[in-house]
Amino acid sequence: MNDIENLNPPAVLAAILADTSALDFQMLSEPLTGALLRSLCASKPGGRFLELGTGTGAATAWMLDGMDAQSTLWTVDCEAGLVAIAQAHLAADPRVSFFVQDGGQFLESLAQQGESFDLIFADTWPGKYTHLDLALSLVKPGGLYLIDDMLPQANWPEGHAPKVDALIADLEQRSEWAIAKLAWASGILLATRRSRLSVNP
Repeated sequence: MNDIENLNPPAVLAAILADTSALDFQMLSEPLTGALLRSLCASKPGGRFLELGTGTGAATAWMLDGMDAQSTLWTVDCEAGLVAIAQAHLAADPRVSFFVQDGGQFLESLAQQGESFDLIFADTWPGKYTHLDLALSLVKPGGLYLIDDMLPQANWPEGHAPKVDALIADLEQRSEWAIAKLAWASGILLATRRSRLSVNP
């Protein structure tokens, strides 16, 4: 089995990548991560999804490709120029709503409104390295929290590796979450919120 064969990317992805290349923006979710997100979104009919870190919309496109007609996706980023590319290619889809705002402030507003989600993809600092508890609190029981870039990346700033290790260790010790660590793609951690705490025999 070759995991990069027959990925069947969303048709719109090529145009997004072309516009992204013109900006020299390199912090894109890779195709394997996108394919996983698409499958996870497809597993939640009528799902409510949240993406933290829109970027130029590559992962957004993959998520939309897995969603059914009744599902919705909210995606937020603080960089208006990046979000503009995503909007140019994806905003015609009524299932997606774009927000240009600080991610931490956005999470706080969602908590105040009592929002909850079937899947949160945290691909930026807020909801991942900051505001983690807040992001996790927005995941429904049985819902999913996914982060990538857990394996060393060429674009990591100096001193970032210990932050990654600390984040993984934090998530591992949370008994209300079932954790799967995948040393695959850019390094994936997938956490499922338990509907109740498991009882050890």
